[in-house]
Amino acid sequence: MSIYLDNAATTFPKPPEVAEAMFNFMNNIGSNAGRGSYSSSLETSRIIYETRELICELFNFSMPENVIFMPNITYSLNILINSIIKPNWHVITSSMDHNSVLRPLYKAREDMNIELDIVQCSSQGVLSVEDVEKAIKPNTRLIVLSHASNIAGSIQPLQEIGKLCRKHNIFFIIDSAQSAGVLPVDFKALNAHAIAFTGHKGLLGPQGTGGFIISEELNKIAVPCIVGGTGSLSSSVTHPDFLPDKFESGTQNSPGIFGLNAALKFLKSIGIETIKDKEDKLCSILINDLSNMEGVIVHGLKSSKDRTGVVSITFENFDTSEISFLLDHEYGIMTRAGLHCAPLAHKTLGTYPSGTLRLSPGYFNTEEDIHYTLNSIKKLIVR
Repeated sequence: MSIYLDNAATTFPKPPEVAEAMFNFMNNIGSNAGRGSYSSSLETSRIIYETRELICELFNFSMPENVIFMPNITYSLNILINSIIKPNWHVITSSMDHNSVLRPLYKAREDMNIELDIVQCSSQGVLSVEDVEKAIKPNTRLIVLSHASNIAGSIQPLQEIGKLCRKHNIFFIIDSAQSAGVLPVDFKALNAHAIAFTGHKGLLGPQGTGGFIISEELNKIAVPCIVGGTGSLSSSVTHPDFLPDKFESGTQNSPGIFGLNAALKFLKSIGIETIKDKEDKLCSILINDLSNMEGVIVHGLKSSKDRTGVVSITFENFDTSEISFLLDHEYGIMTRAGLHCAPLAHKTLGTYPSGTLRLSPGYFNTEEDIHYTLNSIKKLIVR
């Protein structure tokens, strides 16, 4: 038996349509977008543009040309932060944020002499809007936050924080790595200036895909960090300043984008509400049973409605890495143990430095998978 419960890292399996679309590109199309006027190049361009439109539809965004494709969300956050940040800015993030947010900001503090405040979240992993407002200073120009935690699954009150940003004239960048495809992520309702996304998690696409959507307001102050060939303005040695070329240098990951296109269509056909309901149900079974299991500590909020499908646990008498290894080795259950690239989040939850065992079911898991996993954990901790 093989059960995959590490969907917070990357979803698996993918819808069959994803591999089929990638296979079709590699075997029947194969040309670069924007690099030729022949039919296969034009077909690649068409599918990439259609994928931008699908991203717009998902995020309630209205400008396909402002959808930028990147290799992953880490690149997206680095490009967004480094393209806009200025010396002496004051920037705010939270203690539940991932290193993909924290490391670029810490580097900017060293390189650009910015001020950085990390607002402390509750021991359940939830950010207070009031605490964010208290942290705002006259020179606060940017807030960067994850929508949901990759450890506790806690969903942050981004709509209210977005309103704060508009009120105080602060740019707002959202990391949707753990929310897109599972929760509504509405660009307008969240008052966002940019949303970074990844293709291989909740969007059910292949690894090596991701990007960001950016408002014209933020784009006006952004400068490209990477320049080169774009297939446009080839007579000039100066990089184009129009979107998406401004941020998309070099050859695109066309096979990956074809796969993402198919994944987005699958997601649209079943609806993110269906996925959230399924993951809530599986998450509830995990939380309820693990909370009543002697020697097991469940971290974060106890209601599946207030979190994504991520459950982190520790043990009173066992090492999380040992249990994770044994679950895989003896029962074929794939989980993740450790700090999950979010050390400050573990300090917030009280699980640093050992970390947690993370169980993250996805749409393709079943209740039988969850019950088998729970029984397997019981067997391991009562030996």
